[in-house]
Amino acid sequence: MSDLIDDPMEGENAPEFSVSEISGAVKRVIEGEFAHVRVKGEVGRVSRPRSGHVYLDLKDDRAVLAGVIWKGVATRLSVQPEEGMEVVATGRLTTFPGQSRYQIVIEDIKPAGMGALMAMLEKRKAQLAGEGLFAPERKRPLPFLPEVIGVVTSPSGAVIRDILHRLRDRFPRKVLIWPVAVQGEKCAPEVTRAIEGFNRLTPGGALPRPDLLIVARGGGSIEDLWGFNEESVVRAAAASEIPLISAVGHETDTTLIDFAADQRAPTPTAAAELAVPVRLDLLAWLDNQEARLTHALTSGVTARGQRLRDLARALPRPERLLDGPRQRLDAWSDRLPAALTRTVQTRRVRLYEASGALRPGTLHSRLSGRQDWLKSWGARLDPALLRGVAAKREALDRRADRLTLRPIERDIAQKKEQLGQIGQRFSDAATRQAKGWRDRIDGLDRLRETLGYKATLKRGYAVVRGDGDVVTTRVAASRAEALEIEFSDGRLSLDRDAGDETSGAKPARKAAKPAKPKADPPDQGSLF
Repeated sequence: MSDLIDDPMEGENAPEFSVSEISGAVKRVIEGEFAHVRVKGEVGRVSRPRSGHVYLDLKDDRAVLAGVIWKGVATRLSVQPEEGMEVVATGRLTTFPGQSRYQIVIEDIKPAGMGALMAMLEKRKAQLAGEGLFAPERKRPLPFLPEVIGVVTSPSGAVIRDILHRLRDRFPRKVLIWPVAVQGEKCAPEVTRAIEGFNRLTPGGALPRPDLLIVARGGGSIEDLWGFNEESVVRAAAASEIPLISAVGHETDTTLIDFAADQRAPTPTAAAELAVPVRLDLLAWLDNQEARLTHALTSGVTARGQRLRDLARALPRPERLLDGPRQRLDAWSDRLPAALTRTVQTRRVRLYEASGALRPGTLHSRLSGRQDWLKSWGARLDPALLRGVAAKREALDRRADRLTLRPIERDIAQKKEQLGQIGQRFSDAATRQAKGWRDRIDGLDRLRETLGYKATLKRGYAVVRGDGDVVTTRVAASRAEALEIEFSDGRLSLDRDAGDETSGAKPARKAAKPAKPKADPPDQGSLF
């Protein structure tokens, strides 16, 4: 009998759990045992989706731990995690049931010592230098004497007082102060907004745009100055259209904004000295230049006067310059009458010699010869003209046979035939188009009759009017003085007294009489 019953399998009576129950139990165990931990490791993969959260991996030589930084925490971090950075993360361990893994929800993350911070700084410096943000050719010269100077610093520190005091001593200028936090997590975004805000000001506006910017801060540790190493601050300084002086820390302190700025000052006081010259030195220089200019003008006038006097001594006197020309004029005036007399005599002799050949007999003989020449050519001209006219007439007769109206008549007949064909085609097209329009109008008219309320009346409905208006409710019908009902075959008028309506008695119906035809009501009238 015992052989008929199988032995139970091992674990067959163990309880069954769902996947969610197992995941919840694991989550409670991990969160209970590791409520708050600090983990040291190297940052591996870093992902920043559009949601604003930061997903990363913490790893060492043997294991990898997934981590997440929620958006609200990520915006408050003083140092943003980067791949390859050695950090110490503080947070709590939890599980992510959707992927069956555990992770750390990071609440704070800091570099693991000075070495990690400097390694990250060198890596960021190399990256920005590779993009050309530190190139010398990008740097702009500082204005010699700016009208307005913009200062980005803390309004409560000694830095702004040192800058204003130095500017007042050297050369007073207008100063615009943009207050910012110079350390902590708010430092980088506020300094970035300050630089970009100064660049957005309109030149000549109500709030003048600065001609020069100074980003200043006193000395401190590398953690205190870290806001000026952020990528956003460096990019804003490199993109600034206004020349920028970086005066962050003391001489030994170096931040990335110093490489992107147009000029680096070792101290904020030195930045004020670079911004403006010394007013007294300029005044002394102007006085010296004025004295040199006056001396140069005086020396030049004196030298040119002496040169003029030297040249004047080398020139002869004016009256001596006219002695030679005056003597030559006298000599030519003495020779002029005799020369004129000789010229007249010579011309008279030539005239006598030429006039000897101009006699009347000679002219008559030459005229006679010309008349004989004209008569001979005139006698030959008439026959030549007659021969030319005869030749032209003969040529005209030869061409007269070809000047007939037959080609023109054939062309006219051909054009007339083409015109008839075109007219017939136009008539056929017009007939087809008119027929199409007529068919369309007939179809639309049939559609109108089908959709009109007349067709509805033929199906047993009626239109009720009270006092000339369409009645759609019982209350409106009880208030009307007279009712009119329209059927498909005509209209029926009903009159009643006002007293019957108040007493509740039925109104006496009068004899129906055909109503006068009225205009068709609109299609939206009530139908019964």
